[in-house]
Amino acid sequence: MAQRRKEFEYNNTESFNVKSMATPVLVVLLLIMFVVLFNPIAIVGVGERGVKVTLGKVSPESFTEGVHFVTPFISKIKNMDVKTQKNFMDTEVYTKDIQQARISYVINYNLQPHNAHKMYREVGVTYKDTILMPVVEGTIKDVIGKWNAQDLVANREAAATDIIGKLQKQLESKYINITGFQITEIKYSDVFERSIESKVTAEQEALKAKNRTVQIQEEAKQKIISAEAEARSMKIRADALAQNKSLVQYEAVQKWNGVMPTYMLGNSMPFIGLGNIK
Repeated sequence: MAQRRKEFEYNNTESFNVKSMATPVLVVLLLIMFVVLFNPIAIVGVGERGVKVTLGKVSPESFTEGVHFVTPFISKIKNMDVKTQKNFMDTEVYTKDIQQARISYVINYNLQPHNAHKMYREVGVTYKDTILMPVVEGTIKDVIGKWNAQDLVANREAAATDIIGKLQKQLESKYINITGFQITEIKYSDVFERSIESKVTAEQEALKAKNRTVQIQEEAKQKIISAEAEARSMKIRADALAQNKSLVQYEAVQKWNGVMPTYMLGNSMPFIGLGNIK
């Protein structure tokens, strides 16, 4: 009888131990099944904002990076990318003088983090095609249409500055930040580009000719100035000689090299009256 009681107590103890060990494992398994089946956890990654939607209603705020809990089957979190995006694009436009051009450009933009939930509620995740690109295309056409084709080439930076200013003003209220815009290439038709090259060459040749003309005119002016100066000098000297006869002999002495002439006409002697020169 005692032996049976011991065996019974031993079996009950073993059974209790097995049940005690099985309970935590069961809890863990149930928890894993709950998470897998109902997914009450949402993760918002780096460079993202979470938008919580509860029974079709968007939350009044955007959720930052990290782990967030939601009610299964009732709420969910939709992640929106708020990192800076860089896009290389091109578009066909017309200049003020009706020349067709292909504009290649690069644009940097990002979704405003604090307004991610508003963008999701009003537009959704396709805001680039729905809002951004139509505004960008329209603004580029508007600005380029104010420039003549040849002037646009030399004023590319001014046009780009005008475009980015207009884009920032228009898109800020639409929850999009424009952080950069640059025109990388302006491509006209081959015929028009050849005509521009010919015109530039002609202008360069005309400028060379103009510069040469100015040089010739300047040289002529210098010669005139020099001749006028020489004439005034000669007049001053002539007037002085006419007023003082002794200066004639003085000038002759200044020019004499000390050699007596090999012949003389009559009995005249050169430099008469040298002693009178003072």
